[in-house]
Amino acid sequence: QVQLVESGGGLVQAGGSLRLSCAASGLTFSTYTMGWFRQAPGKEREFVAAISWIGDSYVDSVRGRFIIARDNAENTVYLQMNSLKPEDTAVYYCAGDRKSPTNFNSGGAIVKSIEYWGKGTLVTVSS
Repeated sequence: QVQLVESGGGLVQAGGSLRLSCAASGLTFSTYTMGWFRQAPGKEREFVAAISWIGDSYVDSVRGRFIIARDNAENTVYLQMNSLKPEDTAVYYCAGDRKSPTNFNSGGAIVKSIEYWGKGTLVTVSS
């Protein structure tokens, strides 16, 4: 049984930083692209970042502020979030799939086809 468990969310002031973690089990971690999506209240779930052995991909709104990394020995993917803005407030979801990082960033339809999801962790950025 595949499990993705996020941690690290919380409340932070604008300009601050947080690091999210996602611990994976039940899958051959190194062969999967791992990513982060987010969903703000009243909005659709959107792509944030993804990483595989091919490379990584970011949505334009976080590029230069967020960094995705993975530790295959620990079956964990991280999202370092810097210079946080109030508009970054959302529930952040960990995702695992065998598509490439570029395919993760291919529009709203990708959400329905992702193989595995975590339950999410809430990030709140105050102004």
